[in-house]
Amino acid sequence: MKKQCSLIFISFLIFNGVNAQGLLEKKEEIFTRQDTIRGSITKERAWWDVKNYHLDIKVNPADSTISGSNTIKYKVLQEYNNMQIDLQNPMEIFKVIQDGKTLKYRREGNAFFIDLIALQTKGAIKELTIYYGGKPKVAVNPPWDGGITWKKDNNGKPFIASSCQGLGASVWWPNKDHMYDEVENMLISVNVPKNLTNVSNGRLISVKQLKDDTKTYNWYVSNPINNYGVNINIGDYVSFSEKYKGEKGNLDCSYYVLRDNLAKAKKQFQDVPKMLKAFEHWFGPYPFYEDSYKLVEAPYLGMEHQSSVTYGNKFLNGYLGRDLSGTGWGLKFDFIIIHESGHEWFANNITYKDIADMWIHESFTNYSESLFVEYYYGKEAGFEYVRGIRKNIKNDKPIIGNYDVNNEGSGDMYPKGANMLHTIRQLVNDDEKWRGILRGLNSTFYHQTVTTKQIENYMSQKVGLDLLTVFNQYLRDTRIPTLEYFFKDNQLGYRWTNCVAGFNMPVKVTLNGKEELLQPEIKWKNVTANTENAIMEINKNFYVAGFDITE
Repeated sequence: MKKQCSLIFISFLIFNGVNAQGLLEKKEEIFTRQDTIRGSITKERAWWDVKNYHLDIKVNPADSTISGSNTIKYKVLQEYNNMQIDLQNPMEIFKVIQDGKTLKYRREGNAFFIDLIALQTKGAIKELTIYYGGKPKVAVNPPWDGGITWKKDNNGKPFIASSCQGLGASVWWPNKDHMYDEVENMLISVNVPKNLTNVSNGRLISVKQLKDDTKTYNWYVSNPINNYGVNINIGDYVSFSEKYKGEKGNLDCSYYVLRDNLAKAKKQFQDVPKMLKAFEHWFGPYPFYEDSYKLVEAPYLGMEHQSSVTYGNKFLNGYLGRDLSGTGWGLKFDFIIIHESGHEWFANNITYKDIADMWIHESFTNYSESLFVEYYYGKEAGFEYVRGIRKNIKNDKPIIGNYDVNNEGSGDMYPKGANMLHTIRQLVNDDEKWRGILRGLNSTFYHQTVTTKQIENYMSQKVGLDLLTVFNQYLRDTRIPTLEYFFKDNQLGYRWTNCVAGFNMPVKVTLNGKEELLQPEIKWKNVTANTENAIMEINKNFYVAGFDITE
């Protein structure tokens, strides 16, 4: 047979020169002490467990300032007298009070180290209040380069919102800014001019009219919430609502949009109950019935703030009107509604401990888009969608970042991570079992922070295969595994190349019109086959490449 390439992807050729017997080494990155203070569980963080925040702030659109306090209730895990609180420049802490006494503190970059006077007895529940203020960092390119967005709507009224994943919630309020320790519940009090509305997480429990022509909106979050999920959204909002009959009963759904966009929103936001129906099917009950679901218009594209999902997709289907998959299926739904809401399960319910494991949020949620398509338009439609987003994969660096320095990995965590999950689904080869694994993740790790290892171990156990080398290949390496094969003397020879050490993922192929499951390894394997005019095609749902070396 004439030598030929049956490549599923051409880009793998770039990486053929890389040693196939180990993980691709990460390019050396230089990290500072500030990176370590921000990204690690320091001694000044480890001794206390945050239980509750009361964030009580005034947002002043006239001078772009935020001021107020955060009262922190915590449990003492071990005796220690120095506490790390994070608040980024140019914001300042003015005073710290505990038990009626003013505490001393020192600043080191974006971290404050507070000297506690009172004995911190193991097991005790304590609290302190931090008074702070200033002009927080202005978001440059939200939500990717976040901070606070200060804009005005078409009627000249302030339109303000926060977005701070990666950058950290400490960009606008003082807190224990590490993802491993989620607060159990939270009260968010936001004072704004009386002609504006603030929408934050959880449920609105009261609005207080003050004599200075301002209002304070009090929102209570009854479920654990990660730091970057806390948000403020301030504008000339109008709202409407509905009840969704879900797996745990009636779910309150509320929608807040700028006054001029009400009619458009009532039409476009019909995707919300569709999303809830599909995702409860695949992932299990919406994780925050107690806190409701809200979709809130924001002056940027959107973000997965827990129970207060922000939206800025201009009331268009697709991603600002574009289909990221190039298949046509991406124009069947509003990308921001589906993607950012999918994060309620993967990000807000199941949350990474370290941002290096950000794939846990983004890979599953990117994959959820194809599951939405599959639910409404059929299995092949969903499969086409997830295969279509492969064109966005760069294979530039590993998906997992560096630990303990607040460093995320490649943006490939979106399309490549989704295709890794889609590949694993082919190994499961049982749609109901696969659905059970996704639902099981959300019940097993309900309202928890997790590591990659926990997710890897859970999936290996439930799939019934040791998936370590699969995860190593797709999360920790940049090469596309390549099935190299040949036909000769009634033998089919095959092996994996361009892969990590020990890579042995099974793969489905169609050999002379018949589907087969091969079990390749790095060493050559041979099986008897009719090699006369033989044709082998690799199942296109596997994110791999194929190369026929037949002479």
